[in-house]
Amino acid sequence: SEADVVYSDVWTSMGQEAETAKRLHDFKGFQVDEALMALAPSHARFLHCLPAHRGEEVSAGVMESRASLVFPQAGNRMHAQKALLCWLLSNHIAQS
Repeated sequence: SEADVVYSDVWTSMGQEAETAKRLHDFKGFQVDEALMALAPSHARFLHCLPAHRGEEVSAGVMESRASLVFPQAGNRMHAQKALLCWLLSNHIAQS
């Protein structure tokens, strides 16, 4: 009831495909949906590392809601990754 952010991840990551059926069964009922977000303060936001599996770990309604910041989050992640790559390459070149 005091969360500022609700952050979710996929239930089955790459390389775990053989466990998909078991994970879907085990995690059933733990979806971030509108009912769960309604328990958080009105200022709470939803984040996800993407790609999300709508209907599994998160409902489509939450992904598209005003509380969702997943698309700006993805855009910011791209810029952060590019900056990190530039920094790593510049340090490598400077040391050569």
